[in-house]
Amino acid sequence: MNNNSIDPMLTTSEVAYLLNVHINTVRRWSNLGILQAYRLGSRGDRRFRREDITSFFAKDGGGNGKDRPRQASSSSKTDSR
Repeated sequence: MNNNSIDPMLTTSEVAYLLNVHINTVRRWSNLGILQAYRLGSRGDRRFRREDITSFFAKDGGGNGKDRPRQASSSSKTDSR
């Protein structure tokens, strides 16, 4: 990369497509700090660096989401009987 050039950034929709997840999942991961996002403009639109998404995908192993971060929910508790 040249110091005078700016790499194009990805939208939330593009990241969701690349990671094969719902757009709201990308938003949630951004809010939780799992994915680094840059907020732009008065609406606070998110943009993502391709390098950040590539490194996230490498950490995940390119899997089907089984190793991806999940939020704990009350319905995931098991019964101890």
